[in-house]
Amino acid sequence: MDIFSILVIVGIVLLFLSGFFSLITWQFNIPAIVVLIVIWLIWIYNKFVQLRNRAEEGWSDIEVQLKRRYDLIPNLVETVKGYMEHEKNVLTSVTEARTRAMGAQTPAEHGKAENMLAGTLKTLFAVAEQYPDLKANTNFLELQRELSDTENKVQAARRFYNGTVRDLNTAIQSFPQNILAGMFRFGQREFFDLDEEPAARETPKVKF
Repeated sequence: MDIFSILVIVGIVLLFLSGFFSLITWQFNIPAIVVLIVIWLIWIYNKFVQLRNRAEEGWSDIEVQLKRRYDLIPNLVETVKGYMEHEKNVLTSVTEARTRAMGAQTPAEHGKAENMLAGTLKTLFAVAEQYPDLKANTNFLELQRELSDTENKVQAARRFYNGTVRDLNTAIQSFPQNILAGMFRFGQREFFDLDEEPAARETPKVKF
């Protein structure tokens, strides 16, 4: 519970007690209590709206970076396929993983699809190490750099989004805010989870 809510509740309790002990007349206490409750409801509602909008903004940033990666992958496949004639299965896996990732709808689906895509890209770059001419290709190195930069931006956007979702979900679950959340249909959101194990999700590195 936030400090403002605590102060409002304390204020309401004090007004009740002052009325009970006749320190302040009920003609003043009741309107004051109503005003405090209305102010608190407005505060909580606006807090929910703010957190929801921040979560939506965070998810939009993630989608922008994911789209950028999806746009880079066809260029990468086109660049390497002339060198990796005997590795068509690797290229097919990358293409299929990209298609599945583009078709994901929810954060959970995106997380699962992105983990698969990251795995296929890691395999592709590992195989590329066996082709010196490809490793020296300027276009290939530039695509590696751009994919690495995009991965870093995805991770930064993910941290912002998940932090906001955590705050939103905590606020929705907390009493008495959960009552207002139910009244105005503020729902919890899914986290965007990616595999954090280095062996499973490794940022592509440029090697000379």
